[in-house]
Amino acid sequence: MTIPNSFHDDLKTAKELVYDQCNFVLKNPQLNSESIEYGACSFELDGRKIQYRVSKITPTKNGQFVTIWKRNQDGITEPFDVNDEIDFIIVSSRNGDHFGQFIFPTTALADKGIITQNGKSGKRGIRVYPPWDIPQNKQAEKTQSWQLNFFLTIKMDGSTNLGLAKRLLAANN
Repeated sequence: MTIPNSFHDDLKTAKELVYDQCNFVLKNPQLNSESIEYGACSFELDGRKIQYRVSKITPTKNGQFVTIWKRNQDGITEPFDVNDEIDFIIVSSRNGDHFGQFIFPTTALADKGIITQNGKSGKRGIRVYPPWDIPQNKQAEKTQSWQLNFFLTIKMDGSTNLGLAKRLLAANN
């Protein structure tokens, strides 16, 4: 399936360099118009339900920021919940020639308190630390340490570790 032009270029690049090469089937892409600046959309990837975002470099802090919220029935923003029909939150990160994706299983995000679970509210946004970012404090080091377990470096020359991509996307099964 071709991704419509209205979707973020990083998603199109990941589809071409990773998803297509792994023979993953991407279906039902839907834009989230409220978080366009974060490339927000949802889709299915080989039957797995994905929420997709693009992180942004911020001027004053190391790492990159990304919003990960939804609107409830009353129109109020709230964190995703472990009971939502989501298998992964994929966050694309880029800085110059560096490019990759955090492929977070929702179970891992729930364990870290990022997704609401058992009545404990999650977060509406997080900071991600791709491998090229050097953490500036102990908390950032700790965060980067667990996040890198879910990071896939995407190489424009076609040498991306596709075995890792397949393992990361099998993590919630």
